[in-house]
Amino acid sequence: MSAPNLKELPGFPGNEEGPVFSEPWEAQAFALTVAMHEKGLFEWADWAQTLGAVIAADKSGRSYYELWLEALETLITENSVLGTEEVSARKTAWREAVQRTPHGQPIVLAGSSGQQ
Repeated sequence: MSAPNLKELPGFPGNEEGPVFSEPWEAQAFALTVAMHEKGLFEWADWAQTLGAVIAADKSGRSYYELWLEALETLITENSVLGTEEVSARKTAWREAVQRTPHGQPIVLAGSSGQQ
C-alpha cells in the first residue's frame, strides 16, 4: 500500500508544513480518511481520483472539507465498507446529536456510552 501523497489531492489546503485546517472537524475528517487508507480500505490514488471528481462536479460552493466528506462517503459506499443506508443513518444520528448538544460540550451519539 502506498503512503498518502498530499500533492496528488486537487486543491489541497496546506503549506510546506502539511495540512491546514480551519475547524477541528476538518482535521478529524482528514485523519479518518488517512486511517481508512492505512487499513487498506482504499488506495490513495482512488481517493485522489474520487475527491477530484467530487470537486469538479460541485456547483454549490461548499468548502473543501465538505467536499472531502462527500468523497469519503462515495468511496466507502463504492468499496462496500458501508452501505448507503448505513451512511445515511449515521449522518442523521450525528445531526440529531449536534442539535441536542449544548455549545461547548462534547457531542455524544445516543446509546454510544460517550464513544463516537
